[in-house]
Amino acid sequence: MEQYVIKGGQPLEGEVTIAGAKNAALGILAAAVMTDQEVIIENVPNVRDTRVLLQAIQGIGATVRYIDEHTVSICGAAINPNSDLCVDDEFIRKIRASYYLLGALLGKYKHSQVALPGGCDIGARPIDLHIKGFEALGAQVDIANGIISTHAEELIGNHIYMDVTSVGATINIMMAAALATGKTTIENAAKEPHIVDVANFLNSMGANIKGAGTDVIRIRGVKELHGTTYSIIPDQIEAGTFMVAAAATKGDVVIKNVIPKHLEAITSKLNEIGAHVIEYDDSVRVMSDKRLKPTNIKTLPYPGFPTDMQPQMAVTLALSNGTSIVTESIFENRFKYVAELARMGAHIRVEGNTAIIDGVESFSGANVAAPDLRAGAALVIAALVADDFSVISDIKYIQRGYEKFDEKIRGLGGKIEKVDTDKDIQKFKLKIG
Repeated sequence: MEQYVIKGGQPLEGEVTIAGAKNAALGILAAAVMTDQEVIIENVPNVRDTRVLLQAIQGIGATVRYIDEHTVSICGAAINPNSDLCVDDEFIRKIRASYYLLGALLGKYKHSQVALPGGCDIGARPIDLHIKGFEALGAQVDIANGIISTHAEELIGNHIYMDVTSVGATINIMMAAALATGKTTIENAAKEPHIVDVANFLNSMGANIKGAGTDVIRIRGVKELHGTTYSIIPDQIEAGTFMVAAAATKGDVVIKNVIPKHLEAITSKLNEIGAHVIEYDDSVRVMSDKRLKPTNIKTLPYPGFPTDMQPQMAVTLALSNGTSIVTESIFENRFKYVAELARMGAHIRVEGNTAIIDGVESFSGANVAAPDLRAGAALVIAALVADDFSVISDIKYIQRGYEKFDEKIRGLGGKIEKVDTDKDIQKFKLKIG
């Protein structure tokens, strides 16, 4: 079983280049099957989630070809519209993005079947808003035996109000509505950067979508979509993770290939606690040389502080000089990392959806397990700060969303190795000393 072994105490210094946005890529890869023409997608992050989704897309008959490590060609011409279009696979249940194929296939073929979504166990991921949106467009939706099935004689544009802001439902409804008859309006739509990226991608295929990035998206359905070449935006969460790692380790890191506007909530909090962030056109530099200050954080939909950055920021606050309060308003199981951090010496108590963090001066190395993707990244940051060695297991979660994570950390001077056995751990310890 793969693990990370880490020797802490080394400030991260140097430059790191950020990959394409995982959350944008998952929507865009699914949407690529909505035309019979070839679609070329650039800046695709080479992470487990994208590879699993591409396997699923291939499984329903599309042609998938890697042009290079980060460029993929997809052609949906070979998909048989008379098949059941069932995406039911041992892999697809592991990733939440499986449900994006519902909207894409429903839009193109007027029917689809997809296994219920999986991914990290960080709380309920209700699909009621997806269902409500599909039904508003005229589809019939059934759930049986762990499979969601959609079917429509015709999709008709409609006015859809989202009771709760949902990124997944916004993308799914947007895809289905792109090929519906007439006009669709999505109110209280999610505004995340990857919503805008999926909309821009669909528009490059001939869709007519306006207002993405605001809370009202207007879609005028078109008869068909065509091929395109498109480059995915940089990953704001990977960028934020390295920003926080630089601050926590008292380092000096230039994070390249980013859109600074997407990072404003993270930048603001890092500046507030005493780190120094400098923004450039397509990069940011984060520096810190002292113990940081406490602050209060509440996760909110974009442009608020992202829930996907909450665990990483909590690690940094657990080392600050004072008491911080972190309130999680998106997912109810997002504090599962707290027990693992406690093994390293953190003082955190959880009351409902709030964590009260009393900062300590340092962490101690420990054997810990990653409970989910972002918590796993947070534990890596904690281990990079800690005295002595740490071993992190269940890194499969981390590999879902971070490309070459250990390589990039080593490139910044961090002492980390991916290992398979106890013997490998001992070798690393002897080598590092």
